[in-house]
Amino acid sequence: MPDSAIGAVAIIGGGFGGIAAAVKLRQAGIDDFTVFEQSPGPGGTWWDNRYPGCEVDIPSHAYSFSFAPRDWPRTHATQPELREYAESVVEQFRLRARFRFGVRVESVTWDEASGCHRVRTSDGAERPYRFVISAVGLLNVPRYPAWPGLDTFEGTSFHTSRWDQEVDLTGRRVAIVGTGSTAVQIVPAIAAQVERLRVFQREPGWVEPKGERAFTPAERARFRRFPALRRLYRFRLFLQSARRFKGYDLAGREQRRMRERCLRYIGAAIDDPAVRATVTPAYPWGCKRPIFASGFYPALNRPNVELVPHAIKEVTPKGVVDDLGVEHEADVLILSTGFQPTRFLSQFTVTGRDGTDLQDFWGDRPRAFLGVTVPGFPNFFILYGPNTNGGFSIIAQLERQAEVAVRAIRTVLRRRAKAVDTRPEVLDRHVRWLDRQLADHASAMDSGCHNYYHSPSGANVTQWPRTHFVYYLLCRTLPRAALIYQGRS
Repeated sequence: MPDSAIGAVAIIGGGFGGIAAAVKLRQAGIDDFTVFEQSPGPGGTWWDNRYPGCEVDIPSHAYSFSFAPRDWPRTHATQPELREYAESVVEQFRLRARFRFGVRVESVTWDEASGCHRVRTSDGAERPYRFVISAVGLLNVPRYPAWPGLDTFEGTSFHTSRWDQEVDLTGRRVAIVGTGSTAVQIVPAIAAQVERLRVFQREPGWVEPKGERAFTPAERARFRRFPALRRLYRFRLFLQSARRFKGYDLAGREQRRMRERCLRYIGAAIDDPAVRATVTPAYPWGCKRPIFASGFYPALNRPNVELVPHAIKEVTPKGVVDDLGVEHEADVLILSTGFQPTRFLSQFTVTGRDGTDLQDFWGDRPRAFLGVTVPGFPNFFILYGPNTNGGFSIIAQLERQAEVAVRAIRTVLRRRAKAVDTRPEVLDRHVRWLDRQLADHASAMDSGCHNYYHSPSGANVTQWPRTHFVYYLLCRTLPRAALIYQGRS
């Protein structure tokens, strides 16, 4: 196949990771790339998730690209604002012509002879690309519970990430299962609308007040007039987050401080002492992802809202049965049951050297150097890969990962190499370091809670154990020794 027929870079996913990769490529002078996005528009999770109350729980000035500052109206951006932001970045950097919306990637297969990947898509086409950047995200494959009888429910049922916009909840009896970061936004958003709202809690989470508010006109004017002030504000947000990371140390003072802060909030926000006891976790702060929500606890004080501290055992045509055997009738069943974050890149198949399937290589322990590269899978990069969740702002993490990928691609092109691969021994050292860092982490399996971080192997495969500053330094220094450039193009 002539070189002119081979595309330079395929980016899989048009969310914030894919946008970051596209911008970094363009800034590096690489303009031959295609972004495959299965949805009709950019934004990824902020395109898919449209449930009531949907907004980010990280401050908006931190949850945005360093190369695309915005005049945010509020401290925490809503889902429509984030969708609009994604669209604006695509327009600002003239990326829309590079997107192929409504096209899903089904397989990526490395061809050693040509030094490229064969990328097969849902439209039946198969195209060669020298490099592939996967930016499909982490929390995008819904977890549907295997409750007996779920398919017999006579009311309306849907997952929060597939919110049914046609369903009117006014005056309905609603059951929502889960009390994680999504449910705590939905509950206060619909509580005043429904007749009865039952919130099923398998296990409580540590909840902190988010402190969301609108920026004053004076604040926004200062940010617009003095860009350095806006950058300083953003930097201060990251510094504040660094202090919170000390709370993950089970023996540290910050762990006690965070627990006490959450306990004070419970005491101040919830009227009923029995409900206070029910929402108080028995495990350390940080064992699960901390929850930021200012409206959830007050919503539990409403007379039409009931917190049911039990898991669901089965579903009947008329409602749900909890683990005590009590049936609760409902007209609408909302599944806030999370995602499958440890199943990295399960949406398509990836085949590397010698026909090795990526899932077979991983087995029950997904792993990648800095979460980005995997030995035996040349010219292939992952954004939001294993052990990169956290670090405060995932947007900042995605920028660092995109920079690692683009620097490697530029080096291949500059050296006229055939491929870039990862030294296996470097990945092994990286995984051992991660395990040591996470051994005393509040999220360890023996801390006493259920979280989504661990694979069947028992290893924490989702979380980054340190601050974003540490990740930034490692991304700037370690790839020089970890990556190996091979052959001639």
